[in-house]
Amino acid sequence: MAIRILIDRLLLERGMLVGEFAEAVGITPANVAVLKNGRARAVRFSTLDSICRVLDCQPGDILVWDDEEQ
Repeated sequence: MAIRILIDRLLLERGMLVGEFAEAVGITPANVAVLKNGRARAVRFSTLDSICRVLDCQPGDILVWDDEEQ
């Protein structure tokens, strides 16, 4: 898929662990792993909203389109 999710970089920049991030967003650590590993096929807007609130960022800071990736 050509859409990549850059949660790893943002978590590192903010010094957050996956477990605390998952709890703050309201998703399981397993679902965070799915997002981080590029296996997600969809993200609810409510989840994206929570991610942006927790990481204090914009959706464009998280989602990147890469036409080179296949």
